[in-house]
Amino acid sequence: MARYSYHRLDANHVEIRDGLKQCGCSVSEKGPLDLLVGYRGRNYLIEIKTAKGKLRPSQEKFFAEWRGQKALVRTLDEAVAIIFAPFE
Repeated sequence: MARYSYHRLDANHVEIRDGLKQCGCSVSEKGPLDLLVGYRGRNYLIEIKTAKGKLRPSQEKFFAEWRGQKALVRTLDEAVAIIFAPFE
């Protein structure tokens, strides 16, 4: 299993994590990005940043190479929009 180094949580992390849980999502904080969210049989990889936060080089590389779903969010509204968007 891969090891992920710990970095401090962004100021909006707890609000977004707890808001998604209140919406009925399963939320794990173990993985290559900040949150692994499950809802209605689908999984979502979410990286949380503040309004001016930037991806670290390792995160930029992950975003460039990962062929599955991943998202960068800055607010709970952005996270909810991704999770509850209609399936394509």
